[in-house]
Amino acid sequence: MILGSPLSPLEHFFTQVLKFFHDSLGIPWAWSIVVLTLCVRIVLVPLTVKQVHSMQRMQAHAPEMKEIQKKFKGDRQRMNEEMMKFYKENNINPAASCLPMLAQLPVFFSLYFVLRHFSRSVQAPVHELGWLHVVPNITKAANTHWSGYVLIAIYVLSQVSSTYFMSTQMQQSQRIMMMVLPIVFVTFVIRFPTGLVLYWVTTNLWTVGQGLITRRLVPKKPPPPPKRTSRTPPTNEPPDGGKPERPRSVAPSAGPTRVKRKKKKARR
Repeated sequence: MILGSPLSPLEHFFTQVLKFFHDSLGIPWAWSIVVLTLCVRIVLVPLTVKQVHSMQRMQAHAPEMKEIQKKFKGDRQRMNEEMMKFYKENNINPAASCLPMLAQLPVFFSLYFVLRHFSRSVQAPVHELGWLHVVPNITKAANTHWSGYVLIAIYVLSQVSSTYFMSTQMQQSQRIMMMVLPIVFVTFVIRFPTGLVLYWVTTNLWTVGQGLITRRLVPKKPPPPPKRTSRTPPTNEPPDGGKPERPRSVAPSAGPTRVKRKKKKARR
């Protein structure tokens, strides 16, 4: 544990939680990390609800936002001002989609230090640090065993899938960037402890399941009405399915009436 670090209380807390899962509940160390991940995501459910509501509002006001962007396309500063004003008037928080991820960063770094000092703080035997009889040691870096590379591949797939489900309101360029970033991060993630990669894979799978549920809960947009053309016949069908009304004939206007005035006879 790093003395004076702001993450020291969290590191100590997560160490005690993992010890409780293992010593009191009899859960293996690797599965204790999975259970810890699920507990963290359950705690973050209120932020997730805000995220879903923000997505719903952004989806409902998407046409108006596009009109603002189109109107002030040439003036970037004015467009940002109008967009922020629009967000405030319609109670939209564009940063709500990032809140669950930002809230997990302290957990991620704290768990990194927990696994880094696992041998000193927990003193677990090596044969108890495996996972599914595939990962030999969750405290070692992922690139020290072939199973770590498999877990890294699952991490990339789960990260891309979670980004796909949770970035539906982003622009196309932003979505592509968010899907490419996990591949760029592989060079760093592969050096992390395998237990940390296991944590990130678990939270990504949670996000994928959350995205599938959200897609069913969020109402889909109704299809736009068909565009009328000059060849489209007029429809006079009533909404209750009765007989169509005949168009009433309009009598041609007779035009303005002229009043004839009698000429006065000239007096002799």
